[in-house]
Amino acid sequence: MKRTLTLKQWIAALVLLLGFSAATLFCYVQNHGDSRFEAFAEEFLLNELQSNPIYFHYSIQNPDPYGIDEATLALPVYQAGEAASTVYKLSQVTAGLRAIDSGTLTESNQYLYQLLDSYLTATAQAASYLYFSEPLSPSSGTASELPVLLAEYRLDTVADIKLYLSVLSQIPAYFEGLILYEQEKASAGLFMSDESADKVIEQCMKLMDAEALQEGTHFLQITFTQRLQALVEQGMLSEDDALAYQWENDRLLTTVVAPAYDNLADEMTLLKGSGKAIGGLAQYEGGKDYYQALVRLQTGSGRDIGEIKQLLYQDLQFHYESLVQLLRDDPSLQELLTQTPAFLPEWTPEEILSCLQTRMLQDYPALPTADGADRIACLIKYVDSSLEPYSAPAFYMTPPVDNVYENTIYINAMDLSDDLSLFTTLAHEGYPGHLYQTVYSQLYWEQTGVTPLRSVLYYGGFTEGWAMYVELASYDYAIELVSDRHPEAASYYQVCRLDRQIQLCLYSLLDIAIHYDGASLEDVQKIFASLGSLDDDSIRAIYKYIAEEPVNYLKYYLGYLEIMELKKQAANVWYESDQTASACNDSEFVYRFHRFLLENGPADYESLALRLTCD
Repeated sequence: MKRTLTLKQWIAALVLLLGFSAATLFCYVQNHGDSRFEAFAEEFLLNELQSNPIYFHYSIQNPDPYGIDEATLALPVYQAGEAASTVYKLSQVTAGLRAIDSGTLTESNQYLYQLLDSYLTATAQAASYLYFSEPLSPSSGTASELPVLLAEYRLDTVADIKLYLSVLSQIPAYFEGLILYEQEKASAGLFMSDESADKVIEQCMKLMDAEALQEGTHFLQITFTQRLQALVEQGMLSEDDALAYQWENDRLLTTVVAPAYDNLADEMTLLKGSGKAIGGLAQYEGGKDYYQALVRLQTGSGRDIGEIKQLLYQDLQFHYESLVQLLRDDPSLQELLTQTPAFLPEWTPEEILSCLQTRMLQDYPALPTADGADRIACLIKYVDSSLEPYSAPAFYMTPPVDNVYENTIYINAMDLSDDLSLFTTLAHEGYPGHLYQTVYSQLYWEQTGVTPLRSVLYYGGFTEGWAMYVELASYDYAIELVSDRHPEAASYYQVCRLDRQIQLCLYSLLDIAIHYDGASLEDVQKIFASLGSLDDDSIRAIYKYIAEEPVNYLKYYLGYLEIMELKKQAANVWYESDQTASACNDSEFVYRFHRFLLENGPADYESLALRLTCD
């Protein structure tokens, strides 16, 4: 006997079927959305990595999982009018991203989507101001940075040696592209000043010194031979093959690389006179708008220039008043400041890093690795004397994303002459600074399955802001170390920290004054005259550096201030209103805040602020 369903049963079955279909459709849409986004993210990552073989070699130790033949990669050679096409390419990438519905993604992918969207928007906005960027900046440009990258190029296999020599052979074409870009800059009325050009020309002549190359004493010859010898000792290379590669390196340096530097110097000489006198971006049409876009891109701050000024002014006033009060309370500090006393133990850089690693445990989470922090190695090297005038006091070499266990920090002996500056600089570059933050982030992403895309999104305001934040905190560690033997050191170190903050804050304000408000050298001289400090030559040097390196000081100090503002916001989100005042100094809160930054950064500060509510 055939049974028929009642109307009520039909409705119930239909509701059940629709519910099942809706759930199936939701799962499909969400999974499909995640798949699309992850494929997009992987393609973006690979395109970024393959854009420069040196960058790729530094970023990836084992290219096999990515399906990339490293030998096929070539240095990017700028083509005529490419500056304009870059803007179009960025718009196409952004359109591809926004074709994916972020609402269908998992929470972690939604956050990465937001970061990538913000990153592309900021990058495209800055790139739309054609020919304002300066790849040959005297302080941080290609001419001075390339030799360091070549000296540190990993030679783990014979294949790496061949890749390295191939890179050397491509440098002339690479430089020709840079020359073409500089020629287009000159045609657009945006070429650098004659003073800046002279610095680049001088770098070209000194960095590839003909006499040192002829004698075999150039640092690119010495470091290459040292790396070859390591392979010989490992049995991966014969002595005869090592000598053959050494000969080829000498040949390429003397007949290919050095002439490329000479040609770059010659072309820069020919372009002299086409730029304006040294000054800020404000002197150019569209310069102020470009500066705002550059601040956004380089610092990750979403504040307008007026807000940034206010934040800096408040900080400057607070720390200046604190410094004055300290000096009033303890007049003996004035004499100590003229002596630069050495209170800290006479430690090697390696011993200082070890001390910092131990001291930081109370304030920062342990590295997320089952093997423990013992596997994390750091080699301390000193900048070659020929590079000292062009290098920072110290810098950290970021390791490959698939091997963060081997790290390198360079120290510029010319700039670090006292024990306190070495201690705080190693905190900035090592623990709990760049090395710790980089290693923590990479290991955390590996554990949580985050795509390696995060590693190619550059957030200078976060990374340098974090390093500045922990550098300033390291003064307290120094005080703890010497308090028993040198009780007078506490006030002295506090003065040193305040002086550091006042200086960086003042330089950040000068950055805005020069590049946004159009302050001239004479204006800056008047500012320093009112402060009653620095001689005229020092003021000129500061003005020229800031004019040549827009947003550099802001990247550090505004980045730090944004972290401090985020800290206040975290207290407001995580605690009741009557607890926020004391929360910022509570050890549990500080630890939680540091963990939040490490697990959600690097990022822009607007994204981090939104992320706070999800933590």
